[in-house]
Amino acid sequence: MLAAVPMLIGDVFRRNAAVAPDDPAASLGEATLTHGQLDAAGNRVAAELATLGIGRGDRVVTWADTSLDLIPLFVGLARLGAVFAPLNARLGPEEAAGVAGLARAALLVADAERAGDAVAVASRAGIAATAGLGGGHAGPDLSPAAVGTDPHPPPDVAVDERDPHVIFFTSGSTGRPKGVVLSHRANWLRSFQGVFKDVPERTVCMFPLFHMAAFTLGLCAWQTRGEIVFVEQATAAALLGAVERHRANRLYCIPAVWARILETDPQRFDTSSLREVDTGTSATPIELIRSLKARFPGTVTRVYYGSTEVGSAATLPDALVLEKPGSVGPPPPGVDLRLAEDGEICVRSDFLTDGYFDDPEATAAALRDGWFQTGDLGALDEDGCLSIVGRKKEIIRSGGESVAPAEVEAVLAGHPDVREVAVVGLPDPKWGEVVCAVVVAEPGAEPDLEAVQAWCEGRLAGFKKPRRLERVAALPRTAATGQVQRALIVEQIASR
Repeated sequence: MLAAVPMLIGDVFRRNAAVAPDDPAASLGEATLTHGQLDAAGNRVAAELATLGIGRGDRVVTWADTSLDLIPLFVGLARLGAVFAPLNARLGPEEAAGVAGLARAALLVADAERAGDAVAVASRAGIAATAGLGGGHAGPDLSPAAVGTDPHPPPDVAVDERDPHVIFFTSGSTGRPKGVVLSHRANWLRSFQGVFKDVPERTVCMFPLFHMAAFTLGLCAWQTRGEIVFVEQATAAALLGAVERHRANRLYCIPAVWARILETDPQRFDTSSLREVDTGTSATPIELIRSLKARFPGTVTRVYYGSTEVGSAATLPDALVLEKPGSVGPPPPGVDLRLAEDGEICVRSDFLTDGYFDDPEATAAALRDGWFQTGDLGALDEDGCLSIVGRKKEIIRSGGESVAPAEVEAVLAGHPDVREVAVVGLPDPKWGEVVCAVVVAEPGAEPDLEAVQAWCEGRLAGFKKPRRLERVAALPRTAATGQVQRALIVEQIASR
C-alpha cells in the first residue's frame, strides 16, 4: 500500500516555488515576495530559528503589525514543526504579556515598533528569549533582510500533519482569552481549493496579519499558486486601490467594510478584474447583497459563517444569496451541522480545532463527542439552510455591567407605542457595548429614545436603559420558526 502524502503547510510553499518561482506570492504596498523568494526566505529563517534552539512543538509568539517580514517566519516555523502564535498588535505591553503567557512559549518575536517593550513583555509572560523583525532588538533579527541570501536546504524535521501548526488567541470577551490550536491538517483542509482550479487566486485582504482570517485567506490563495495582497489600513481606498494595482480577482470583506466601499465613487478605481466579492461571517443584510450585485456586475457573492475554532461551518452560494435573505446557507462538503435541543449550532468536521491550548476544561466544554459547541443559536429551513438567530449567552456587557436583553424587552413591550421590540448590544469604544432597542412602532406612533428611557424609569436600573433606539418596519425573523435574528439586526445597523 502506498503511504499517504501528509498535509503539511510547509509543503505548500515548497511546491509553489518549484512550479511558479517568479510569480507573486504576497504583497504589501510596493513590496512583493515571489513564491521562490518566500520559500527560500522561509528556509533561511527556519535555519536561524534552529540555531536558537527552536524545534518541533515549540511555541513562538509574535507581537508585530502587518508586514511581509512575518510571512517567511510563518513558513519557517511550519518547516520546523514549531507553532506560530500571533498576538494582536494593538495590545499594550501589559495585555500582550497576559495573553502571551498562555502559550508557554520558547520565543517572543516583536517588530521594531515594539522592540523597546519586548524584553519586559517576555519576562512577564515567562518567555526566556526574544528576537526581532527589524532593528532595535536585544535578540537576533529574523527579518529576511537580516538572515541573508545564502541558500539553505529545507530543515530535516519529521513533522506530522496532526502536529499543531498555529495558535490563535480569542479576544476574551466572555472571560480570559484562550489559545485556539489548529493542526497542519486542519489548516491545509480549510484552504484547499480543489484539483481543478486552474486560475491563481489573487486576493486583497482586509485583515491584519495577527488575525486568523488573514492567514486563512493567504493559504487559500497559496493553494492555487496565487497571491495575497495586504493593506496597512482597511480603508475603502486602500482595498480598492490594491484591487486595481494587482488585478485582484477576489475581495472578501465583512458587511461593515463593504458598506464603506459601496459609498466610494464607482469610477474612482478599476475593479473589473474582480470575480468573487464575498462576505460573512454570520447574517448579511439582503440590501447589501443587492448593492454588491449592482456595483460589481459579473461577480459571484457568497456568505460564509464560521469561526477560528471551526473554519467554515456554512456557506450560502451565489445561486441562493438573493433567494435566502438572512441565511448563511448549508454546511459545505465535509462538514456536519446540527442544532441542539436549545437551538445551539454544533459542528463536526476534519478541520476543527484540536482544542484550547493548556485549557482542558474549556476544551471539554466546547468539544463534546467530536462536536464543537459554537455558542450561536440557529434555525434550519426546509432546504437545510442555516440562519443565525443570536448567541446562546446573549448578555450585553456595558460599562462593566451585565444586561439581559430579554429583561429589557419585557419592559419595553409594555410601552403603548411599541408593537414589537428586540434588544441588542452594539459595539462602543467607551462602554464596550451599548444597549440598543430596535422597535416596530404601533401604527401612527413614533416613539423616540427619550420616551423609551422615561418608560424604563423605575422599571429598570439606569445601566439597563437603552442608549440607542432604532425604528424599523419589521424585525427580521427566520422563515421556518419565526425567531428574531438578532445577529442580522446588528449587521443591518452596522451596514447603515
